[in-house]
Amino acid sequence: MNRKVDLHTHTTFSDGALEPTELLDLAKKKNIGVLGITDHDTVDGIQEAIKYGAKIGIEVVPGLEISTDVQGQEVHLLGYYINHKDPELKKYLQFFRKERLERAKRIIRKLHAIGISLDISEVQKIARNSPICRPHIAKAMVKKGVIKDFYTAFNKYIGDGGPACEKKVHVSPESAIKIINDAGGLAFIAHPGKMKESVLTNLINAGIDGIEVIHCSHKRNQQKFYRGIVNQYCLLESGGSDFHGGPRNDQDNFGKYFTSVAVLENIKKMIQRKLIT
Repeated sequence: MNRKVDLHTHTTFSDGALEPTELLDLAKKKNIGVLGITDHDTVDGIQEAIKYGAKIGIEVVPGLEISTDVQGQEVHLLGYYINHKDPELKKYLQFFRKERLERAKRIIRKLHAIGISLDISEVQKIARNSPICRPHIAKAMVKKGVIKDFYTAFNKYIGDGGPACEKKVHVSPESAIKIINDAGGLAFIAHPGKMKESVLTNLINAGIDGIEVIHCSHKRNQQKFYRGIVNQYCLLESGGSDFHGGPRNDQDNFGKYFTSVAVLENIKKMIQRKLIT
């Protein structure tokens, strides 16, 4: 089968610009046959995506992206083939949602302190029913006219090291992996391109299932390096565009960064082995 497999995308249910159906329609145009929906800390868009994907002939991989912390560095983990209806998983995700709301309130207080007026209700209107992410705050700032564009919000105010930056509350990598595994899924390190080798080793020792080898931020030599790590430690590999759309201007990445059906089949085989054992 000559199908593109993109295992890392986001919808409006987290910080993506497109509804699940819109994302799938675009995937169809880009000749993507398998699409992983990996929204941050939520699985709310998956059922709609699976249903619509079946209608238009695209296989949807149910997933999510969780933040963790290793040696003071924020690390993202991708979960694939999770049971998105699992009650325990939903409990954890509800906790993360509440923490994101409290973090947003802290960011807004910091913005007020430097003379930028913004209300949490304005951010919630942008986020709608999704967990609040910093891009929602940036969009609210642009909509209100307190800054000129999306990137100014991050570069000048809410990005890492900015005067209104607030770190997320993280679970340990072991806990994040367990959350994903307990929901029937496999846990992968997302976009490790800027990761210290000691952090990568820590995650491997914590029991990670695989590494995202292909990503829009990875050059060819990095892909080769991480594929070597995968082979050395008998891990799985994955790949995707990390497509968000909208003000990120990453439309060209969608359909350009993808992995193979062979890689997908290896992931599926591991899922089946875990079900048997």
